[in-house]
Amino acid sequence: MSKENETPDTGREDHDGDETPVPERSDSEEESEADSPAEDAPAADSPAEQWPPDEGPGGEFPPEHPGDESEEPEDNPLEEALGSDVDEDMDIDEEIAEDDLLGGLKVDTSADIKIPDRLVDQVIGQDHARDIVLKAAKQRRHVMMIGAPGTGKSMLAKAMSQLLPKEELQDVLVYHNPDDGNEPKVRTVPTGKGEQIVDAHKEEARKRNQMRTFIMWIIIILILGYALIIVQQILLGILAAGIIYLAFRYISRGNDAMVPNLLVNTTDQQTAPFEDATGAHAGALLGDVRHDPFQSGGMETPSHDRVEAGAIHKANKGVLYVDEINTLDIRSQQKLMTAIQEGEFSITGQSERSSGAMVQTEPVPCDFIMVASGNMDAMENMHPALRSRIKGYGYEVYMDDTIEDTAEMRRKYARFVAQEVEKDGRLPHFTREAMEEVILEAQRRAGRKDHLTLELRNLGGLVRVAGDIARARNAEHTTRDDVLAAKDRSKSIEQQLADEYIKRRKDYELTVSEGGVVGRVNGLAVMGQDSGIVLPVMAEIAPAQGPGRVIATGKLQEMAVEAVENVSAIIKKFSDEDFSTEVPGWDEERYADTPYPEASLAGKDIHIQFVQAGQQGVDGDSASITVATAVISALEDIPVHQNVAMTGSLSVRGDVLPVGGVTHKIEAAAKSGIDTIIIPKANEQDVMIEDEYEDMVDIIPVTHISEVLDIALAAEPEKDSLVDRLKSITGQALDPDPDVAGTPSPQ
Repeated sequence: MSKENETPDTGREDHDGDETPVPERSDSEEESEADSPAEDAPAADSPAEQWPPDEGPGGEFPPEHPGDESEEPEDNPLEEALGSDVDEDMDIDEEIAEDDLLGGLKVDTSADIKIPDRLVDQVIGQDHARDIVLKAAKQRRHVMMIGAPGTGKSMLAKAMSQLLPKEELQDVLVYHNPDDGNEPKVRTVPTGKGEQIVDAHKEEARKRNQMRTFIMWIIIILILGYALIIVQQILLGILAAGIIYLAFRYISRGNDAMVPNLLVNTTDQQTAPFEDATGAHAGALLGDVRHDPFQSGGMETPSHDRVEAGAIHKANKGVLYVDEINTLDIRSQQKLMTAIQEGEFSITGQSERSSGAMVQTEPVPCDFIMVASGNMDAMENMHPALRSRIKGYGYEVYMDDTIEDTAEMRRKYARFVAQEVEKDGRLPHFTREAMEEVILEAQRRAGRKDHLTLELRNLGGLVRVAGDIARARNAEHTTRDDVLAAKDRSKSIEQQLADEYIKRRKDYELTVSEGGVVGRVNGLAVMGQDSGIVLPVMAEIAPAQGPGRVIATGKLQEMAVEAVENVSAIIKKFSDEDFSTEVPGWDEERYADTPYPEASLAGKDIHIQFVQAGQQGVDGDSASITVATAVISALEDIPVHQNVAMTGSLSVRGDVLPVGGVTHKIEAAAKSGIDTIIIPKANEQDVMIEDEYEDMVDIIPVTHISEVLDIALAAEPEKDSLVDRLKSITGQALDPDPDVAGTPSPQ
């Protein structure tokens, strides 16, 4: 930024609020400057024109200034209540509100729902994050939001820019420096004034060029006339005329170079700036200087004209938003930290081989609010000093991925559908039944009973696909059938691949749903995000060449291996023998501190196979009860009912613990013809299967492995004896610890 002692005749306040005295001038001088700014400006070759006074060519400066305390905005958005409720604008039937999927809204289509004007009022859920945004906007604090994709992080960042006062905006001008062309000078003026100054300089330059052009042609005509009439040397005259022409063109280029570069223009800004710098390279983030291939001969572009503003400068007095903050390279994060601390940052060329690398401006204002966001892994690769700077001068907030299912929230989800339709602008509005189906899908995707998902970007994708289907058939409204069709068409790539894999498995009839088989159990798993699959687990007892071992195959990941070890603890106690666990590819060096006990399972090995677990293998512990049932069945030579499928984690004392994805697993079992499904009792509240599957399956919640065996094993006398023995060695099986139930584990 320009220094005060280098800006004569100034009557402005700089961006820090310091006031520079104005030299006294007579009334006649002021009137003259106001009436004829171009004619009375200093000559083109004078230093005064090269570094113009702050008043600009017109000598005028607007009386208003963003730092003027005498002017207050009439309507301050921060003083308004945050987050208007749809209840305020709609008719509600309170008698049916609690049971109605739309929360009692009296509407026929989404067109009947009023959309809030402010973006912050359109945010669904995230009440804690919205309160933080309000406080941060009021106090100009930085914010870091961490959470799952699609939970409203970027929407809240945009909403913050609408809450900031527009009256503080500034234009930034870059001037040629007559003392050092590689260090352009910087000046800030109130919003809208920058265009006036540039236009005044351009008009002044145009008039001077016209005068120079007129004088040039007069001189050329005189030279040609003198050479032709008096000297009679026409070639000499043409040569002299050419020299005069080039000289005047060179002077004109120097005059054009004196026009300032409007680096940041906020004239048309209706709100405070919002700059999304997600994934920006160093030049786009921090500013850059364009390369100039012409370096001499008067053809070069002036250095101040090649300066480009970065996102941090465009976000001055506004919001700079960076999603996935950890993807910025470490040098950019360091420089970003400097910009946050200083509130200004000089622009220089970012490429070391570019001619712009020699140029460095005076510090350019970048007084922005930083809003960083990302997933949980974003904090791992984020520069610790940058995170400390944000946390020390702002807030860290975790974005919820679900919210409690209440009548009020269901009304807001209905408004969400209306918002998505209005934002797209090409979709038919949704009928009441179609909105109800969207809310049902929000309940299913939450993965928790009495909750709604807050991953609204994916839910918005369902709304758009359903609207596209309705539009393709030229329907007036989007119906429930369109939403049901969209649920199938809007599947992710991972889910489509999983579905294709499941179809191919069916071609080979890998799923057995009838009879009884020793050592074979139908387990349940989830592929992709929400594609359930029946995953058989087989166990076999074989003679050992040495100590007895448990050998598990199926590309098991770390958590699955640990689950097998937990099952081994149950089997050790059940069989009263010791044996070790071996997994092909197990990293013995990594787990050198976890020795397995010496083995002696009467010279027998237990082989466990996860049949066709896929390329990614098994990465969760939800097959624990499946493995335990298969091994015990093989050890005791008792068949397992093949019309039974199961999922659940297992503690070392035999308690069945909750897992994730139970809804999708149950539906997959139903599609495979399995009619009895065992799930952890703690997951009973998470079951939200489609209506078509409810009559196809019998869902049995359990709390202990003995209950699992009682249901899954055939051969009644042997089974009863086995279950009684297992109860005796694992404690009170049917009276589990009340603290066992917890949150679902990874799938």
